Amino acid sequence: MRCPFCGNDDTQVKDSRPTEDHSTIRRRRQCANCGARFTTFERVQLRELTVIKGSGKREPFDREKLMRSMRIALQKRPVELDRVERVANSIQRRLETSGETEIESKTIGQMVMDALSQLDQVAYVRFASVYRNFHEARDFEEFVGKLSVEPE
Repeated sequence: MRCPFCGNDDTQVKDSRPTEDHSTIRRRRQCANCGARFTTFERVQLRELTVIKGSGKREPFDREKLMRSMRIALQKRPVELDRVERVANSIQRRLETSGETEIESKTIGQMVMDALSQLDQVAYVRFASVYRNFHEARDFEEFVGKLSVEPE
């Protein structure tokens, strides 16, 4: 593993342990060159996934992009990062075990919407505003209006 501080390729694992949900291994590493310590996370990848965008473009599935989109929606909301990690792990696992190697971006978007609706309603509306491409306040009104009439 390359040191993020000095770029040296020689780093040593000082400590390894599973995360709470046992889906990832957390490793503390130290650079032999500069002595800096840093953390890496290692997770199992069952298969290579390709995302088919709305434009038809294909790109590799990027878990970090999934996490980033959820973190943006959840910004300044009272949801712990561990819960977001677990949701991302769950979505990735479902995608990998679906048997499909190519997944449409709208499928992933819907999975994120479903998860956010359970985590935090404000984040759900924020994500929906981008995912469903709201253009004006009326779009928000209609979406939130549907939320208030749906049975919980």
